[in-house]
Amino acid sequence: MQIKANTVVSLNYVMYNMDGEVIDRNQDPIVYLHGDYDNILPAVEAALEGKQTGDKVSVVLAPEQGFGDIEPDFVREEDISAFPPDIEVGMMFETRDPDTEETMQFRVLKIDAGTVTLDGNHPLAGMTIRFDTEVLDVREASDEEVVHGHVHGAGGHHH
Repeated sequence: MQIKANTVVSLNYVMYNMDGEVIDRNQDPIVYLHGDYDNILPAVEAALEGKQTGDKVSVVLAPEQGFGDIEPDFVREEDISAFPPDIEVGMMFETRDPDTEETMQFRVLKIDAGTVTLDGNHPLAGMTIRFDTEVLDVREASDEEVVHGHVHGAGGHHH
């Protein structure tokens, strides 16, 4: 079966930076609903269109196709008193905008002289990456999966 809208796709992937170093890989197969449901990067989804079990696809993604450009406004400094005493570089914190209720994750970049520097950019923002994937399985999505916009059951969402 070919990958098309409203199919459930199982795949393995490895992401590389432009120096050929592995920056991410899945531990278990990822399973997503294909067809503009925002379940996978759009450029990867487009490259998978029409593929079938066993096919391999490699896509080079510029920052705007992957994890976005680096937004300088997402880097901020906060007083260390707002954080737990065991704060370390690399820790992640989530904040909620009281007006919009949107959440945003920040990574601790630096701790210096009573100030914590946080970065709300995705860790892969600003990077051109190569996304290599192998299609493991393709099946028709159930009516319920299509209505909900995501996969149910093994490897997918459970209600």
